[in-house]
Amino acid sequence: MSVQETRPSVTRRGEAFLGGDSGARSRHAVSAVDLGLAKALAGFSLGLGLAEVAAPRLVARLAGVRVRPLVVRLLGLREIAAGAAILARPSRAGPVWSRVAGDAIDLGFLGLAFGSRGTDRARCGAATAAVLGVTALDILGAARLARGNRPPGFLHAKRSVAINRTPAECYAFWRRLGNLATFMRQVVAVVETSDTRSHWSARGPGGLPVEWDAEIVRDDEDALIEWQSIEGSQVETRGVVEFQPHPTGRGTIVRVAIAYGPPAGKLGALFAKASFEDPAQTLKEDLRRLKAALETGEVPTTEGQPHGPREVVHRTLARWLTGGVS
Repeated sequence: MSVQETRPSVTRRGEAFLGGDSGARSRHAVSAVDLGLAKALAGFSLGLGLAEVAAPRLVARLAGVRVRPLVVRLLGLREIAAGAAILARPSRAGPVWSRVAGDAIDLGFLGLAFGSRGTDRARCGAATAAVLGVTALDILGAARLARGNRPPGFLHAKRSVAINRTPAECYAFWRRLGNLATFMRQVVAVVETSDTRSHWSARGPGGLPVEWDAEIVRDDEDALIEWQSIEGSQVETRGVVEFQPHPTGRGTIVRVAIAYGPPAGKLGALFAKASFEDPAQTLKEDLRRLKAALETGEVPTTEGQPHGPREVVHRTLARWLTGGVS
């Protein structure tokens, strides 16, 4: 029997996985710890701002600098505005990043004051150290909030294919994660580090090498495998593959749903599209190779040749966008 590729489809589980219901979205919800940190930073910002507005000379003296009260009050108004913005949207990273920008202004101001006449260098140094510590907390809070929300440029792909093999055979082949590199064009290698965890090496936008660790979060034998990248990975990715008996009683419908955030976020996503690396088309080709591997034992090679100067430009831009090195 010759089994043809089916129309792109995904079951309710796959739709939910890609954000079709509240259960999937909760995976990207901001945690109570992150919200607590954001509110604490807002409280600190409001407290410092009020002190700078109400007692600018005292604040300047504690910082060891000689400066006009008007300047301190302006800095205080900025702190109050930042704190109010965070409290208005505590789950958003933008207002917290505005505090980081304010920290940079404060550090620049203290740096200029350090060499000025009349500055108490001991107190100024202590104030600088304190601002550096707060800056670290601000960056941490903003980064955690940004990671808690779905990152910009998140890409999705859903495809399915009919394969003339049983669900058990298809599941077993996929469950040996090292096999993924044999039919997924962008995947270089997958090394299983435990029963549920694995280390992935792949080619990102423009051929840039990327690596991440992933874990299987659901494993239904002969039916479904769901995985996601581990927090803090270079690439944020999630995926689910389902193995359903074919309606004819022969073969299997393999349905795959994948979502990932390329390096550099939205810029990486735009570059991926400019590089003709459409995730849906790539997944379609990957499933065709999976079908060939399971039905014939051979994986067809259809990759074209590099595009000369254009390929060099793409790789160079990719490294620049993502901070990669040669």
